[in-house]
Amino acid sequence: MPLLTVKGLKTHFQTQEGTVRAVDGVDFTLGEGESLGLAGESGCGKTTAALSIMRLLPSNGKIVDGTIDYVGYDLAKVTEGQLRAIRWKHISIIFQGAMNALNPVKRIGDQIAEPIVIHDKVDKEVAMKRVGELLELVGIHRERAQEYPHEFSGGMRQRVMIAMALACNPRIVIADEPVTALDVMIQAQILELLERLKRELDLSMILISHDLSVMAETCDSMAIMYAGKIVERGSVRDVYKNAKHPYTKDLIGAFPDIEGPQTLPAYIPGLLPSLINPPLGCRFHPRCKYAWQLCIDQEPGLDPVGADHFAACHLNTTTPPPKEAT
Repeated sequence: MPLLTVKGLKTHFQTQEGTVRAVDGVDFTLGEGESLGLAGESGCGKTTAALSIMRLLPSNGKIVDGTIDYVGYDLAKVTEGQLRAIRWKHISIIFQGAMNALNPVKRIGDQIAEPIVIHDKVDKEVAMKRVGELLELVGIHRERAQEYPHEFSGGMRQRVMIAMALACNPRIVIADEPVTALDVMIQAQILELLERLKRELDLSMILISHDLSVMAETCDSMAIMYAGKIVERGSVRDVYKNAKHPYTKDLIGAFPDIEGPQTLPAYIPGLLPSLINPPLGCRFHPRCKYAWQLCIDQEPGLDPVGADHFAACHLNTTTPPPKEAT
């Protein structure tokens, strides 16, 4: 049985302009020890989907439909008390931008110790011993627990966030753009650290990124999101080597190849659609060079295109008309 099953998830935000359907019918599963990547452009709903799992949405956000099954508990419907017992103890998160996530006026040791004291019901002395172990696990000397966030570099602060996420030995860690604000060398170190910790601690992980190279290095499977929906899902190898959705192909094509010709990479023309009034049919059709009338009239289903490989594109199920007839 999967450790986490998300089915039909819809998360909407109420704004002055109208209802933003940020996540609009998303399905995926996460197995024991598996790492799943959620990829796509900014604004596609990746972070909202992840925050919905932990119900860490802002006040104007609400899960309006769907289930989030974690070992028999529907996280979309459990009480706040039940949810507090699950957060950090069972499912934790590494937020994007550690400097904003950490409290600047509290020592980092006290911040890591807080969830340990709350969830493991231990005294401060025992918690601080665990803090020292966690810091050394992520490559920071335990004596630095007495320092403040501003005394650490960006990469070190991100390691502190990872230590905090591991504080209560969770089964699932959600990493939301964990390396976006870091330089290339530090990014590589953090990704290597996450991969090692996943392997050593048998963690299940959901990694959110717009960088497909990050997925290739750290994930077993990946789901490509566009305009609040998953348009392709499968193993990392299948999605990279045999992409079946035009958006996935365009994302891969927009990534520079350091061994290829020294030219600017391709880009995806157009912009993401409004999620207040998204286009009918396939939401990618206004930007898709293959679109025809069926794409405008009918939304494609997420159909199988291989073993455990799915894509939501009419090209995989229907022969398009000749170009002259479109």
